[in-house]
Amino acid sequence: MKKIIDIITSPEVAANPSQLNQFVARTLGFKPTEINGIQILRKSLDARRKPIKVNLQVAVFLNQEPDENLFELNLQNVSNAPDIGIVGAGPAGLFAALKLIEMGLKPVIFERGKQVKERRRDLANITKHNTVNPDSNYCFGEGGAGTYSDGKLYTRSSKRGDVNRILQILVKYGAEPNILYEAHPHIGTNKLPAIIEAIRRQIIECGGVFHFDTRITDFKIENNQIKGLYAQNTYHAFAKIILATGHSARDIYEILHNKKVLLEAKPFALGVRVEHPQILIDQIQYKCSTERGEFLPAASYSLVQQVKDRGVFSFCMCPGGIIAPAMTAPGEIVVNGWSPSKRNNPYANSGIVVSVQPEDYKIYQHKGALAGLAFQAEVEKNCFEKGNQSLQAPAQRLTDFVNNKASSSLPKNSYLPGTVSRNLHEILPAFIANSLKEAFNLFGQKMKGYLTEDAIILATESRTSSPVRIPRNKENYQHPQIKGLYPCAEGAGYAGGIVSAAMDGENCAAACLYEKPQ
Repeated sequence: MKKIIDIITSPEVAANPSQLNQFVARTLGFKPTEINGIQILRKSLDARRKPIKVNLQVAVFLNQEPDENLFELNLQNVSNAPDIGIVGAGPAGLFAALKLIEMGLKPVIFERGKQVKERRRDLANITKHNTVNPDSNYCFGEGGAGTYSDGKLYTRSSKRGDVNRILQILVKYGAEPNILYEAHPHIGTNKLPAIIEAIRRQIIECGGVFHFDTRITDFKIENNQIKGLYAQNTYHAFAKIILATGHSARDIYEILHNKKVLLEAKPFALGVRVEHPQILIDQIQYKCSTERGEFLPAASYSLVQQVKDRGVFSFCMCPGGIIAPAMTAPGEIVVNGWSPSKRNNPYANSGIVVSVQPEDYKIYQHKGALAGLAFQAEVEKNCFEKGNQSLQAPAQRLTDFVNNKASSSLPKNSYLPGTVSRNLHEILPAFIANSLKEAFNLFGQKMKGYLTEDAIILATESRTSSPVRIPRNKENYQHPQIKGLYPCAEGAGYAGGIVSAAMDGENCAAACLYEKPQ
């Protein structure tokens, strides 16, 4: 017999299979020996009041064996099948490739960056030698930006596809099964590379093709129909191309813009990354006076505030994490954050960003649809020029930023290229700095202790999403002007994060075989 029940228990019991077995047995009125297995279906933490509780939904197997995970992909050998071009080997491109293989089509993937393990050398060069490889960095390379920037899997985009299918595929290729039931699943930057490699091996085994270190230099379009692409100036013919380049491939936007392909400016967000000692965030969120203890995860937070009709919000919060240098070209400063799977670093960081609308960058309106891109790039360049003209990030104590004064010293932090003390009010656009100042004051009222001199803010957190949208038709995912071109995921403005990008990749792949019914 299988029974599904909802229970509330302590973090210690939830973390200990033996204690959980006994707790469930008492709840159901059975002996522990009568329970053959317990499968967690959903798990969330309730820290709103003490004592902290864990909400669980579990399947209990009484006198029968637990269900096996029977998830499988219907993969085919597509070595001789019709081919589809995919630009970008991030989550959208990789999941699009798997979906194409299921449908009997051959994916040919072009990735400007390197294979996932080889990217590590270029990431190390950023911190050790202050050098940025424009084609291999935290944003570009196999696995995309998500591979080396945390691996969060939480999404609100469930209407766009089957979230559980995406999680099941990740488990199939090496992710921990707990991502199937955690309220905010997370893989960790240390574990994602092996998963990405396993997916690549599967695609190649089925007949798919990868071209790494291969930048797209042009597209061939005739009579409003895609005909192919030029990769490092070598021509490859395709009747259909899935464009899954991510939000930082500025050269792709410029290629399309120069070819008069319809693009649109879109809202995005820009701001700073703030870092606190993790123990402080734990004490605020768990209401504890000492360390959180072994059964509680590193605490996170989510903050949002309206400031004069402008949204200011936390983005990509990384408990137990590290601030990473995410620039994609020399002469700019971009920061992001990531966490290892155990989230056991001594700092907690989060982007705090301000919504940016097209009217905020009218000075660049001569750039047309690329106006937001120009504004974003100018802020990043300004941070470099007014910082230390190196990869050291302009930084300030949080309390000093709120008081609009330069910091005489900076707290220790996780950003390895280093920080240089600057008054960020003199670097960031005034509407960004003023909105952040007011929001931080309000955040300090919501989370007592958040507004502290022990926190540091670094500029600039600017790659939250693309400032450009590549439009597409709702019914068939194709560009309204160019038949056979399928704008996909974050780089096209239709996703945000690993799971939503993966789902969008699958949707675009499915549309290559048949038009999605209205």
